Amino acid sequence: MSRLFITKPLQKLFAEAADTEKGLKRALTRTNLIALGIGAIIGAGIFVLTGQAAAQYSGPAVVISFVIAAIACGFAGLCYAEFASMIPIAGSAYTYAYATLGEFIAWVIGWDLILEYLFGASTVAVGWSGYVTSFLKDIGIHIPEYLANAPVKYDPATHQLVASGALLNLPAMFIIALMTTLLVIGIKESARFNNMIVFVKLLVIFLVIGFGIHYIVPENYHPFIPPNEGTWGIYGWSGVFRAAGVIFFAYIGFDAVSTAAQEAKNPQKDMPWGILGSLLICTLLYIAMGFVMTGMVNYTKLNVADPVAVAVNAAGPSLFWLRFPVKIGAIAGLSSVILVMLMGQPRIFYSMANDGLLPRSFSKLHPRFRTPYITTIITGLVAMLVSGVFPIGLLGELVSIGTLLAFTIVSAGILILRRSKPHLHRPFKTPGYPVVPSLGILFPFLVMLTLPFDTWLRLILWMALGLDIFYLYSQHHSHVVRDMETRPGRHFTIEALPVVLVTLVLLIMSFFSPEKWVLYAAIIQILICLYVLIRLRHEIHISQPAVVSEEKS
Repeated sequence: MSRLFITKPLQKLFAEAADTEKGLKRALTRTNLIALGIGAIIGAGIFVLTGQAAAQYSGPAVVISFVIAAIACGFAGLCYAEFASMIPIAGSAYTYAYATLGEFIAWVIGWDLILEYLFGASTVAVGWSGYVTSFLKDIGIHIPEYLANAPVKYDPATHQLVASGALLNLPAMFIIALMTTLLVIGIKESARFNNMIVFVKLLVIFLVIGFGIHYIVPENYHPFIPPNEGTWGIYGWSGVFRAAGVIFFAYIGFDAVSTAAQEAKNPQKDMPWGILGSLLICTLLYIAMGFVMTGMVNYTKLNVADPVAVAVNAAGPSLFWLRFPVKIGAIAGLSSVILVMLMGQPRIFYSMANDGLLPRSFSKLHPRFRTPYITTIITGLVAMLVSGVFPIGLLGELVSIGTLLAFTIVSAGILILRRSKPHLHRPFKTPGYPVVPSLGILFPFLVMLTLPFDTWLRLILWMALGLDIFYLYSQHHSHVVRDMETRPGRHFTIEALPVVLVTLVLLIMSFFSPEKWVLYAAIIQILICLYVLIRLRHEIHISQPAVVSEEKS
């Protein structure tokens, strides 16, 4: 058990961070980091979620919901900022967990981050495809539906994938390929491209706010908090808090800045600015956009896929010219999110491979560009396949719960490291310890509890698959374990069989209703007991020769 929770020495992490010759190229400034954060955060959230949350849950009080969600994200953001300034390594939450909670938890969070970055990029690419297809249609270019949609659809009622009649989502695959190529060429070039995209979408947002504020109808703000309709979460103060839970996902992405810590020129000072600065700027923009949109049009009319366009249309012919820039802004916004998500995932793989938890080839850098080109290409190819084949609804659910789990573990890491290593140099310290880290654990976990049962099931299945890889490969190639005097034995069959059985049982369970889970939970418990018994017997068998040799001596 102690081997599972062995931590990576901080001195080793500091040495890796100081190695500028063999490591990643340090080229990012404070401005680049803030732009990366804005690029990752502002996407579909500001163009879609703002209106839908107001229409369904909170009314014009969506501005209060944004403040609540920002405070909740801020708790986790402060914890990320402390870690990123103290341990400026590319692994983000994975590295922080390795330094505080141990190798097993680090593997869990590293595997979990694939849901956020790789699947996140795929999800946004599918949304990008929809916007681009609509935009091209407006200018007379038609892409056949069978080439712009996934070949399967997800039916939440039956929990099954059904054929859609389409072939592939080629626009989604195209944008993934384009961004992957850019990331292979270099981080500096990628940052410049991201800066341009961020400028475009910020310009569009300022245009909507600047011109839209002159078309606000004060009557649309009454009532500011619509009376509750008798159901929790449908308007009233409960609706404000429920909208905050929905809007929480509009802030997801600021943590992606931490994956670029090893490429920042001055990470100790600039990483907190990149994480917290981008979060603050986006919060102000979200509040301003929510205020203007609900003032331009009654909140009940914003439950559509393009609420910003609905608000602009409500202003009349005088603002029709703004509809075209709004679509450009939405496309640009989604493009930068894809770029930053695809940037984050290879760097997680890079750090895991440096620790021996993944094959060594995953840590190779391009001889000219000094980017993790192998993992970038692999990430791009998998993301292309996922975005081209699967629908957006199924992908989006996985991204949310994976990110929230990362927030919870990072906040817990601050609590542990403050107690275990109180004298470490911390260029940035999370204020309000231990209250802020504790709230950083509580808020994301509460939001996780509001997610559907099916989402939790898929998370369990994903983690079960990750544990198979950990027991079969990672724990036997870990560099930290290699440096120990006692190394784990290579009895793959004994260690992996129970884990594989659990994975198969969970897979079977996914096809049945929740009412039958009591029986299957009992089966899992039996398998775990068998697993423990097998491991104990195996350890006793290994220890017997050592005991016999001692007796002979």
